Amino acid sequence: MHQNPFDQQAPIPGVQNIIAVGSGKGGVGKSTVAVNLALALSKDNKKVGLLDADLYGPSIPRMLGLLHQKPQMHKSGKISPLVRQNIQLMSIGFLVDENQALIWRGPMLFKVMDQFFRDVDWGELDYLIIDLPPGTGDVTLTMAQKVPINGAITVCTPQNLAFADTKKALDMYEKINIPQLGVVENMAYMLDPENNRRIQIFPKGEMDSYLESKKIPKLAEIPFHTDVSISSETGVPIVISHPESIEAKAFASIAVKIQKELTSL
Repeated sequence: MHQNPFDQQAPIPGVQNIIAVGSGKGGVGKSTVAVNLALALSKDNKKVGLLDADLYGPSIPRMLGLLHQKPQMHKSGKISPLVRQNIQLMSIGFLVDENQALIWRGPMLFKVMDQFFRDVDWGELDYLIIDLPPGTGDVTLTMAQKVPINGAITVCTPQNLAFADTKKALDMYEKINIPQLGVVENMAYMLDPENNRRIQIFPKGEMDSYLESKKIPKLAEIPFHTDVSISSETGVPIVISHPESIEAKAFASIAVKIQKELTSL
């Protein structure tokens, strides 16, 4: 009789909720959503950790201004996360040079993910946000086998070209029984600076009708603005650098919605 791989799941001591942030493809703003969601939760006086599980393309060190920073060993023998804006942080980018390519097969990925869960001194957290790599590969499935995920957020841009891959991610979460907190439509539109009129920079696809048919909520429509990318590049994300902006308020609304949803589950 084969053992169910999901029987290996074990909670991370001290961590109350684990939220996965993923996407069907790269370049849709997944890490931007993960970072700003973590910051929004922290501003709500929650204890928050952020794990950068995008092992081949870690973004968190740069987005939070922590390039070339190295974590220390805790007296317990575990790794102490770095701390920025009151958030506990861990990333392969803190351990490997940004310009060094990782040429790892599955077993090495599995080992690193397990170390991130078990050998990092996360302490007491209300939320651990996991920034997943794009797609539905080994890292995502390993994460689902190792720890109980309370909910997943999927990030997508409006057009069908991107949403075709998003549907694969949504289908994967359904098959491995991870609750779907909803979809964030990033770069949904931009505002004309002269008259505040919405400009549709990507053609609207079938996302809304599909989500309605599957009863998956859309958590937010985040507009495109250069301040978002500039803030990330300079290491001070939009929730901190422009807290009154439409974009920052959209991330704050996601934080409120998922807290309510997780409380009701």
